[in-house]
Amino acid sequence: MKVKQVFSAYNFQERNSLRNRYCSGCGEECVKKEAGGRERDSCPSCGLIHYENPSPAVSILLVKDEKVLLGKRAHGSFKEGLWCLPCGFIEFDEDFLTAARREVQEETGLISEIESIISVMSNYLTPNLHTIVIVLLAHVIDGELCPGDDLDEVQWFSFSGVLPQMAFEADENIIARYWNTRIKGIPVDEDF
Repeated sequence: MKVKQVFSAYNFQERNSLRNRYCSGCGEECVKKEAGGRERDSCPSCGLIHYENPSPAVSILLVKDEKVLLGKRAHGSFKEGLWCLPCGFIEFDEDFLTAARREVQEETGLISEIESIISVMSNYLTPNLHTIVIVLLAHVIDGELCPGDDLDEVQWFSFSGVLPQMAFEADENIIARYWNTRIKGIPVDEDF
């Protein structure tokens, strides 16, 4: 199976840069200025350059008995009513492994052990939401399956069966790639 790691829900190459009208550092009105080979919003007062960077996130492929765990996205969440792997943003004060374990527990009620990194992906979801996602393979070590956080339902699905309608193309790719290759990935830091 061919490796795919860049997913786009819209034509991100035609996207216009967002405008930071006011500086997040001092509140002064920003101006356009060349920095790093691109025109960027910059503060003429304090010099802060407003970079547009993707948000770091994790997605966790939980596997048990030839099944994968998926969650149905809750009302009011992005892509509500569709299914996805447990996932979420990495908080500023946590490493990606801690974020992955936290997201699994918040969304599913389960305690997981991370086995490996199986991919890293770029997702262009909306003009305002670009993510870099670290995809991790994990298994359950404790807990009781129960939807939480931004999921209405959690359920194990057979790899060989039909999956529900998925929220993210990247998740479909991750599941298919794992099922077809049984990729082991690269080990993670066991001290975290």
